Amino acid sequence: MARLPTYSSRSDTYSAYPVVNGTGVHSTVTIQVLDRAMRILDVLARQQDPVPLKDISAATALHTSTTHRILNDLVVGRYVERVDSGLYRLGMRLLELGSLVKGRLDVREAAIGPMRELHKRTGQTVNLSLQQGDEIVYIERAWSERSGMQVVRAIGGRAPLHLTSTGKLFLSVGDPRHVRTYAMRTGLAGTTRNSITQVDQLERELALVRRHGYSRDNEELELGVRCIAAGVYDDSGQLKAGLSLSAPAERMRDDWIPILLDTAAQISESLGYESQQ
Repeated sequence: MARLPTYSSRSDTYSAYPVVNGTGVHSTVTIQVLDRAMRILDVLARQQDPVPLKDISAATALHTSTTHRILNDLVVGRYVERVDSGLYRLGMRLLELGSLVKGRLDVREAAIGPMRELHKRTGQTVNLSLQQGDEIVYIERAWSERSGMQVVRAIGGRAPLHLTSTGKLFLSVGDPRHVRTYAMRTGLAGTTRNSITQVDQLERELALVRRHGYSRDNEELELGVRCIAAGVYDDSGQLKAGLSLSAPAERMRDDWIPILLDTAAQISESLGYESQQ
């Protein structure tokens, strides 16, 4: 039976136990030094100002000499910074690692599982879209040929912001002046009799989006097709993408809205977004 290696450094040791797989048997691995180091980092993370050695020792219930020894190792690794004799704060290495993790958080990867679940619950096509200039671009979808008649958007397809539910989300978070600039630049061209082609009408629509937290496309891009969309936000609170349900007009149901909002919130949370509510 394989054992994890045992590491010792002065009086602090990694203690290892056999890792056993099987029903009812729990794998147990205790890494003492790592556990102590994480406790120290947690203490520093809770404080905005540099923390004295004695306070760190007291908060972690570690002997002062042990705390000092681990802190020295963390300083060498740049996980902790020594700002003065006996004063410590989190180091830049943690910021570097955090940036790497953030850069690897892909909205499509985070969304695809929840999108498929939303499709199963509604039977309708689920789209994930981003803003590119004056248009949205569809980057992912969840649908099934077994679900009967559906509205399927091509991945890579584009549509004007003001004619789509996701596009309205992006317009709603912009400065009002930007909305009028967009209207002047695009002319608010329409494609159906329901298309919004007047800036005053668009502004009223965007006010509803901000009030309700979701948006609608009422056959504005294509006759016979309705959509509802909710925003996906990143860890900085910025609107990252739009999650939308597309359905034949007669099939669209308002009781799907809470499910859509919950799914968008789930994706946002996986991207590090923390709701203020």
